[in-house]
Amino acid sequence: MLEGSFFIMQENLQKHAELALKVGVNLQKGQGLLINAPIEAAEFVRIVVKKAYELGAKNVHIEWKDDELTLLKMENAPMEVLEEFPEWRKDALTGMAKDGYAILSIYGENPDLLNGIQPEKVSAVTRASSIALKEYRNYMMNDLSRWSIIGYPTSGWAEKVYPELSTEEAVNALWKEIFRISRTDRDNPVEEWKQHNERLRQAREYLNKKSYAKLHYTAEGTDLTIELPEGHIWHGGAAVAADGVTFNPNIPTEEVFTMPHKYGVNGKVTSTMPLSFQGQLIENFTLTFKDGKVVEYTCEKGEEALKQLLNADGDGASRLGEVALVPHESPVSQSGKVFYNTLFDENASCHLALGKAYPTNIEGGADMDEEQLDKHGVNDSIVHEDFMIGSATMNIDGITKDGTSEAIFRNGAWAIDFE
Repeated sequence: MLEGSFFIMQENLQKHAELALKVGVNLQKGQGLLINAPIEAAEFVRIVVKKAYELGAKNVHIEWKDDELTLLKMENAPMEVLEEFPEWRKDALTGMAKDGYAILSIYGENPDLLNGIQPEKVSAVTRASSIALKEYRNYMMNDLSRWSIIGYPTSGWAEKVYPELSTEEAVNALWKEIFRISRTDRDNPVEEWKQHNERLRQAREYLNKKSYAKLHYTAEGTDLTIELPEGHIWHGGAAVAADGVTFNPNIPTEEVFTMPHKYGVNGKVTSTMPLSFQGQLIENFTLTFKDGKVVEYTCEKGEEALKQLLNADGDGASRLGEVALVPHESPVSQSGKVFYNTLFDENASCHLALGKAYPTNIEGGADMDEEQLDKHGVNDSIVHEDFMIGSATMNIDGITKDGTSEAIFRNGAWAIDFE
């Protein structure tokens, strides 16, 4: 790496860390910080930790993840071990959330990591952790904790995105895209995010005022109608946690999103990008819904993984928990790349999510119990998996309560002027 490029990289790493702490989790003085990170990111994590203490963090705890160790365990551990999640680890993570820790995930999953592993093993691990960490994850899904996810280019991920390059070149190329898409490479990323959040605020406020009864999606291979529950709320960009402090759950983010009615989805939808699920790729699939549930599906690659996803917990995983609008010409889409990473790919395309809905997407949802949420049409599940359906030909109409149809998207772009 040339000397000038080295200093640019170091400067961007500092800004990326600052972005994660000031815009992402919005760390406050005297607050604890929990970081989930791949061990490859150790150098960057140290930068984040140093800045966190400079901002007044009372403690920073790291949960490391090592892909090689994960793979060795999946290959060699007996099923009875994979089906269990350590009680001590559940208590530690939930305890930090209860203690008001901000939760930062530095994310760079290798999409091919678990290729070749028996789907039953992968499903067992996912199910065990999902059940054990339900309370911990509820702190994030209900915005009781401030939490954020930010990208980091691990070698396995970079090699997947840039197979024609050497590992070092691929990592550098992916860093460049992460910096661009996350606005890290701007002169003042924090200020850039204030302006970006304002644009997303305008979009979500427009949709909240409209309070559409249904959305109708049409594109090649897609004709889908989604009923929206009474009192649904559109979110996007910055969120407000239970303590009244704003934060950005995802960096990057280009979406505004709400929840569908769990029993009100009908029609067919076709994916437009691969879905990376549990280290396995699911590609070129269609889902047919009736009264909210997937009743038929086709898949060109990864059919067994798709089956495992849809059957993860019986009913909940085969229903939708999120509907998100993203213009096709977003910064992610402009790269022309498939990132095989939901954090990035979901911000290139309109998408839906199978599984659990965010209770904050309905009025009073954060204070409802499971029975009340179900009565309001809010889906529950141990999974929440986004899959991309948007394209340059996607049209979306909002259907008002009186049956009037209004254009929201035309040819993959907003058909609304928010100014």
